[in-house]
Amino acid sequence: MSKLPKWWTGEFFGTFLLVFFGCGSVCAAVTTGTPVGVAQVAIVWGLGIATAIYLTGALSGAHLNPAVTVSMAVWSDFPKARVLPYIVTQMLGAFVASAVLYFVFGDALRAYEQTNKIVRGAPGSEASAMAFGEFFPSPAGKPLTAEARARMSAPAAFGAEVIGTAVLLLVIFCVTDERNKARPQILTAAAIGLTVTLLISLLGTLTMACFNPARDFAPRVFSSLAGWGGVPFQTNGHGWFTVYIVAPVLGGLLGGGIYRAFFKRAYGN
Repeated sequence: MSKLPKWWTGEFFGTFLLVFFGCGSVCAAVTTGTPVGVAQVAIVWGLGIATAIYLTGALSGAHLNPAVTVSMAVWSDFPKARVLPYIVTQMLGAFVASAVLYFVFGDALRAYEQTNKIVRGAPGSEASAMAFGEFFPSPAGKPLTAEARARMSAPAAFGAEVIGTAVLLLVIFCVTDERNKARPQILTAAAIGLTVTLLISLLGTLTMACFNPARDFAPRVFSSLAGWGGVPFQTNGHGWFTVYIVAPVLGGLLGGGIYRAFFKRAYGN
Protein backbone atom coordinates (compact mmCIF):
# COMPACT_ATOMS: atom_id res chain seq x y z
CA MET A 1 0.00 0.00 0.00
CA SER A 2 1.47 3.35 -1.03
CA LYS A 3 1.93 5.99 1.61
CA LEU A 4 -0.78 8.67 1.66
CA PRO A 5 0.52 12.19 1.03
CA LYS A 6 0.56 14.40 4.10
CA TRP A 7 -1.75 16.92 2.44
CA TRP A 8 -4.41 14.20 2.12
CA THR A 9 -4.11 13.42 5.82
CA GLY A 10 -4.39 17.10 6.66
CA GLU A 11 -7.41 17.85 4.49
CA PHE A 12 -9.31 14.65 5.30
CA PHE A 13 -8.92 14.76 9.07
CA GLY A 14 -9.09 18.53 9.27
CA THR A 15 -12.41 18.65 7.42
CA PHE A 16 -13.59 15.66 9.42
CA LEU A 17 -12.97 17.54 12.67
CA LEU A 18 -14.53 20.74 11.34
CA VAL A 19 -17.77 18.92 10.47
CA PHE A 20 -17.69 16.67 13.53
CA PHE A 21 -17.48 19.60 15.93
CA GLY A 22 -19.61 22.01 13.90
CA CYS A 23 -22.43 19.77 12.73
CA GLY A 24 -22.20 17.97 16.05
CA SER A 25 -23.11 21.20 17.82
CA VAL A 26 -26.11 21.56 15.49
CA CYS A 27 -27.14 17.94 16.17
CA ALA A 28 -27.01 18.64 19.89
CA ALA A 29 -28.93 21.89 19.53
CA VAL A 30 -31.69 20.25 17.47
CA THR A 31 -32.11 17.05 19.46
CA THR A 32 -31.32 17.96 23.04
CA GLY A 33 -31.53 21.72 23.32
CA THR A 34 -27.86 21.99 24.32
CA PRO A 35 -26.09 24.12 23.48
CA VAL A 36 -28.99 26.56 23.32
CA GLY A 37 -29.04 29.35 20.76
CA VAL A 38 -26.98 30.36 17.77
CA ALA A 39 -24.25 32.01 19.87
CA GLN A 40 -23.26 28.78 21.58
CA VAL A 41 -23.32 26.86 18.30
CA ALA A 42 -21.16 29.60 16.77
CA ILE A 43 -18.60 29.27 19.57
CA VAL A 44 -18.32 25.51 19.06
CA TRP A 45 -17.90 26.01 15.30
CA GLY A 46 -15.15 28.57 15.86
CA LEU A 47 -13.29 26.44 18.39
CA GLY A 48 -13.66 23.38 16.17
CA ILE A 49 -12.19 25.18 13.17
CA ALA A 50 -9.30 26.54 15.22
CA THR A 51 -8.57 23.07 16.56
CA ALA A 52 -8.64 21.55 13.08
CA ILE A 53 -6.27 24.23 11.76
CA TYR A 54 -3.79 23.76 14.61
CA LEU A 55 -3.83 20.01 13.97
CA THR A 56 -3.47 20.02 10.20
CA GLY A 57 -2.00 23.36 9.14
CA ALA A 58 1.54 21.99 8.86
CA LEU A 59 0.34 19.08 6.72
CA SER A 60 -1.83 20.71 4.07
CA GLY A 61 -2.16 24.39 4.86
CA ALA A 62 -5.53 23.55 6.45
CA HIS A 63 -7.79 24.71 3.62
CA LEU A 64 -10.65 22.46 4.81
CA ASN A 65 -12.96 24.35 2.45
CA PRO A 66 -13.30 24.32 -1.36
CA ALA A 67 -13.84 28.10 -1.32
CA VAL A 68 -10.43 28.49 0.34
CA THR A 69 -8.76 26.07 -2.07
CA VAL A 70 -10.15 27.79 -5.16
CA SER A 71 -9.24 31.23 -3.82
CA MET A 72 -5.70 30.12 -2.95
CA ALA A 73 -5.27 28.76 -6.49
CA VAL A 74 -6.47 32.04 -8.04
CA TRP A 75 -4.95 34.64 -5.72
CA SER A 76 -1.94 32.80 -4.28
CA ASP A 77 0.60 30.27 -5.47
CA PHE A 78 -1.37 27.13 -4.61
CA PRO A 79 -0.90 24.56 -7.43
CA LYS A 80 -4.00 24.44 -9.63
CA ALA A 81 -3.44 20.72 -10.22
CA ARG A 82 -4.24 20.10 -6.56
CA VAL A 83 -7.55 21.96 -6.50
CA LEU A 84 -9.72 18.98 -7.43
CA PRO A 85 -7.85 16.44 -5.23
CA TYR A 86 -8.13 18.81 -2.27
CA ILE A 87 -11.86 19.33 -2.81
CA VAL A 88 -12.56 15.61 -3.20
CA THR A 89 -10.64 14.90 0.01
CA GLN A 90 -12.51 17.64 1.87
CA MET A 91 -15.84 16.21 0.72
CA LEU A 92 -14.81 12.73 1.81
CA GLY A 93 -13.77 13.93 5.27
CA ALA A 94 -17.06 15.79 5.68
CA PHE A 95 -19.09 12.77 4.54
CA VAL A 96 -17.36 10.41 6.98
CA ALA A 97 -17.87 12.90 9.81
CA SER A 98 -21.58 13.01 8.96
CA ALA A 99 -21.78 9.22 9.15
CA VAL A 100 -20.08 9.22 12.55
CA LEU A 101 -22.42 11.91 13.84
CA TYR A 102 -25.44 9.94 12.60
CA PHE A 103 -24.19 6.91 14.50
CA VAL A 104 -23.89 9.00 17.67
CA PHE A 105 -27.07 11.09 17.32
CA GLY A 106 -29.25 8.70 15.29
CA ASP A 107 -31.43 7.61 18.23
CA ALA A 108 -31.79 11.20 19.45
CA LEU A 109 -32.83 12.34 15.97
CA ARG A 110 -35.45 9.60 15.70
CA ALA A 111 -36.79 10.43 19.16
CA TYR A 112 -36.96 14.12 18.27
CA GLU A 113 -38.87 13.37 15.08
CA GLN A 114 -41.29 11.10 16.91
CA THR A 115 -41.92 13.65 19.66
CA ASN A 116 -42.49 16.47 17.18
CA LYS A 117 -44.44 14.34 14.66
CA ILE A 118 -41.86 14.86 11.93
CA VAL A 119 -41.96 12.28 9.14
CA ARG A 120 -38.45 11.88 7.79
CA GLY A 121 -38.38 12.40 4.02
CA ALA A 122 -41.73 14.21 3.99
CA PRO A 123 -42.16 17.98 3.55
CA GLY A 124 -41.26 19.67 6.81
CA SER A 125 -38.55 17.21 7.74
CA GLU A 126 -35.96 19.89 7.07
CA ALA A 127 -36.61 20.46 10.78
CA SER A 128 -34.35 17.48 11.52
CA ALA A 129 -32.36 17.40 8.25
CA MET A 130 -30.78 20.70 9.33
CA ALA A 131 -28.57 18.64 11.63
CA PHE A 132 -26.54 17.92 8.49
CA GLY A 133 -27.27 20.18 5.51
CA GLU A 134 -28.25 23.84 5.63
CA PHE A 135 -31.42 25.74 4.77
CA PHE A 136 -32.56 29.35 4.56
CA PRO A 137 -33.82 30.68 6.80
CA SER A 138 -32.65 28.39 9.57
CA PRO A 139 -35.53 26.02 10.46
CA ALA A 140 -34.45 26.12 14.12
CA GLY A 141 -35.71 22.55 14.52
CA LYS A 142 -39.16 23.26 13.08
CA PRO A 143 -40.72 22.85 9.61
CA LEU A 144 -40.34 25.99 7.53
CA THR A 145 -43.62 27.87 7.16
CA ALA A 146 -44.51 30.49 4.55
CA GLU A 147 -44.13 33.13 7.25
CA ALA A 148 -40.66 31.86 8.14
CA ARG A 149 -39.57 31.69 4.49
CA ALA A 150 -40.51 35.35 4.05
CA ARG A 151 -37.62 36.27 6.35
CA MET A 152 -34.99 35.22 3.80
CA SER A 153 -35.38 35.26 0.03
CA ALA A 154 -33.07 33.29 -2.25
CA PRO A 155 -31.29 36.42 -3.58
CA ALA A 156 -30.72 37.69 -0.04
CA ALA A 157 -29.43 34.29 1.08
CA PHE A 158 -27.08 34.21 -1.92
CA GLY A 159 -25.79 37.67 -1.06
CA ALA A 160 -25.33 36.80 2.61
CA GLU A 161 -23.21 33.76 1.74
CA VAL A 162 -21.11 35.75 -0.74
CA ILE A 163 -20.46 38.51 1.79
CA GLY A 164 -19.79 36.15 4.70
CA THR A 165 -17.33 34.04 2.73
CA ALA A 166 -15.63 37.16 1.35
CA VAL A 167 -15.04 38.40 4.89
CA LEU A 168 -13.72 35.01 5.95
CA LEU A 169 -11.26 34.77 3.06
CA LEU A 170 -10.12 38.35 3.52
CA VAL A 171 -9.27 37.52 7.12
CA ILE A 172 -7.51 34.29 6.14
CA PHE A 173 -5.33 36.03 3.56
CA CYS A 174 -4.51 38.93 5.90
CA VAL A 175 -3.67 36.91 9.01
CA THR A 176 -1.44 34.53 7.03
CA ASP A 177 0.49 37.30 5.22
CA GLU A 178 3.91 37.41 6.87
CA ARG A 179 4.30 41.08 5.91
CA ASN A 180 1.33 41.98 8.10
CA LYS A 181 3.18 43.06 11.23
CA ALA A 182 -0.03 43.01 13.27
CA ARG A 183 -0.95 39.44 12.35
CA PRO A 184 -1.61 37.16 15.33
CA GLN A 185 1.12 34.64 14.37
CA ILE A 186 0.68 31.70 16.80
CA LEU A 187 -2.95 32.74 17.22
CA THR A 188 -3.68 32.66 13.49
CA ALA A 189 -5.99 29.65 13.81
CA ALA A 190 -7.78 31.26 16.74
CA ALA A 191 -8.32 34.46 14.72
CA ILE A 192 -9.84 32.49 11.85
CA GLY A 193 -12.02 30.50 14.25
CA LEU A 194 -13.18 33.70 15.96
CA THR A 195 -14.08 35.17 12.58
CA VAL A 196 -16.28 32.15 11.87
CA THR A 197 -17.89 32.53 15.31
CA LEU A 198 -18.70 36.18 14.59
CA LEU A 199 -20.11 35.40 11.15
CA ILE A 200 -22.30 32.56 12.42
CA SER A 201 -23.58 34.77 15.24
CA LEU A 202 -24.55 37.35 12.61
CA LEU A 203 -25.87 35.17 9.77
CA GLY A 204 -26.66 31.83 11.41
CA THR A 205 -30.39 32.45 11.80
CA LEU A 206 -30.64 33.53 8.16
CA THR A 207 -28.67 30.99 6.09
CA MET A 208 -27.19 28.79 8.83
CA ALA A 209 -23.90 30.42 7.76
CA CYS A 210 -22.25 27.96 5.41
CA PHE A 211 -19.19 29.66 3.82
CA ASN A 212 -17.91 26.16 2.99
CA PRO A 213 -19.33 23.91 0.22
CA ALA A 214 -17.76 20.78 1.75
CA ARG A 215 -19.42 21.48 5.09
CA ASP A 216 -22.81 21.63 3.39
CA PHE A 217 -22.80 19.39 0.33
CA ALA A 218 -21.29 16.20 1.78
CA PRO A 219 -23.54 16.22 4.90
CA ARG A 220 -26.51 17.09 2.67
CA VAL A 221 -25.82 14.06 0.47
CA PHE A 222 -25.44 11.88 3.56
CA SER A 223 -28.78 13.07 4.97
CA SER A 224 -30.47 12.28 1.66
CA LEU A 225 -29.12 8.72 1.84
CA ALA A 226 -30.03 8.43 5.53
CA GLY A 227 -33.76 8.73 4.92
CA TRP A 228 -34.49 12.39 4.17
CA GLY A 229 -34.61 11.59 0.45
CA GLY A 230 -35.23 14.60 -1.75
CA VAL A 231 -36.02 17.03 1.08
CA PRO A 232 -32.43 18.34 1.46
CA PHE A 233 -32.38 19.19 -2.25
CA GLN A 234 -35.97 20.42 -2.62
CA THR A 235 -36.72 22.61 0.40
CA ASN A 236 -34.96 25.68 -0.99
CA GLY A 237 -35.26 24.81 -4.67
CA HIS A 238 -31.92 25.29 -6.39
CA GLY A 239 -30.61 27.05 -3.29
CA TRP A 240 -28.64 23.98 -2.25
CA PHE A 241 -26.43 24.70 -5.28
CA THR A 242 -26.58 28.47 -5.77
CA VAL A 243 -26.55 29.56 -2.12
CA TYR A 244 -24.37 26.87 -0.57
CA ILE A 245 -21.91 26.03 -3.36
CA VAL A 246 -21.74 28.86 -5.89
CA ALA A 247 -22.06 31.75 -3.42
CA PRO A 248 -19.23 30.63 -1.10
CA VAL A 249 -16.88 30.07 -4.03
CA LEU A 250 -17.69 33.51 -5.47
CA GLY A 251 -17.41 35.06 -2.03
CA GLY A 252 -14.02 33.46 -1.52
CA LEU A 253 -12.81 34.87 -4.82
CA LEU A 254 -14.17 38.29 -3.89
CA GLY A 255 -12.43 38.24 -0.51
CA GLY A 256 -9.16 37.17 -2.11
CA GLY A 257 -9.54 39.87 -4.74
CA ILE A 258 -10.05 42.56 -2.08
CA TYR A 259 -6.95 41.34 -0.27
CA ARG A 260 -4.93 41.40 -3.49
CA ALA A 261 -6.13 44.86 -4.54
CA PHE A 262 -5.93 46.66 -1.21
CA PHE A 263 -4.10 44.79 1.52
CA LYS A 264 -1.26 42.83 -0.12
CA ARG A 265 0.33 45.92 -1.66
CA ALA A 266 -0.16 47.96 1.52
CA TYR A 267 1.55 45.31 3.65
CA GLY A 268 4.54 45.45 1.32
CA ASN A 269 5.06 49.18 1.85
